Amino acid sequence: MANAKKIDCVILGLLSHEALTGYDIKNRMDTTLRMFWGASYGSIYPTLNSMMKEELIVGENISTNGREKIQYTITEKGHQYLVQWLNKEVEKDELRYETLLKVFFGRECGVEVTIHHIEAFEKKITEELQSLQMMEKVLEGLNTTDQTHIYYLLTAKFGVQTYRGYLQWCKEAKKLLRTIEKKE
Repeated sequence: MANAKKIDCVILGLLSHEALTGYDIKNRMDTTLRMFWGASYGSIYPTLNSMMKEELIVGENISTNGREKIQYTITEKGHQYLVQWLNKEVEKDELRYETLLKVFFGRECGVEVTIHHIEAFEKKITEELQSLQMMEKVLEGLNTTDQTHIYYLLTAKFGVQTYRGYLQWCKEAKKLLRTIEKKE
């Protein structure tokens, strides 16, 4: 457990709610989790195989529309593993944006190029913010006794507030860069 791979825990978390195929897992990562976590098929399927060997999950062959698939379910051992990881202190939260790297070294290419990168980032964040706000609205509208939605709502609210902060930074960064541009 000391060296728990986060992808294991992400998959176990998803499977703790419902049985999923590898495709379904990738789809959840690309939609529900995409604002703060991601993985490729190249990391998901080997992890699923490893987790089956460790008896954290089981796979069952199913047929949907004549297509054979493996649907994965969390085991009791897998659930215990997930709960143990959830109770551990967070090891590392990190923010990694290529845009910020390009801004950090922006002097080398100048104001115009740097503003271009900021505007591209701003466009992406604006689109993602709209998705987060829709997700937040849907989750707030759910009248259910399933407390899981409250936890989903908390992550959506975090995203909305964070992305609003990113947009404010974009506005301020462009304004500051334009003052440099005027001095040149």
